[in-house]
Amino acid sequence: MDIDLIWEGFINNLSNTNGIKSVHWKRVAGIPFLYVTADTVEKDELHIKIKMCAGQAMRGKRLHSETISVRTNGLNYVFRHRFYVPQEKMFCCGNLCPDCIRFE
Repeated sequence: MDIDLIWEGFINNLSNTNGIKSVHWKRVAGIPFLYVTADTVEKDELHIKIKMCAGQAMRGKRLHSETISVRTNGLNYVFRHRFYVPQEKMFCCGNLCPDCIRFE
C-alpha cells in the first residue's frame, strides 16, 4: 500500500468538493499538514468534508485518519492530518498472548 497514492486521491476528492478553492499538503518535520482555502465553508463543515473525503480515499484499506485544526486565518485553514495503520495485532504469533487475534 503506497500512502502517496492515498494522499493523492484524498487531495483530488477534497479539491473537487463544493466550497473549497484550493488544497495542498506538505510535510514539516515529518508531520503532514493540510492547507485549505475555502470559499464560504465554516470550520465545522470543513472538518466534516475532510473526514468524508478521507473515508473515500481509505475505502477498502486498513487505515484510519486523524485531523486536528492548527490555525485559521480568515478563510485559510491549516490542519494536521495523517493516515495511519491501527495499532492492533493482525495475526497470531504463536506465543499464546492474552490479546491474541484468535480469541476475538
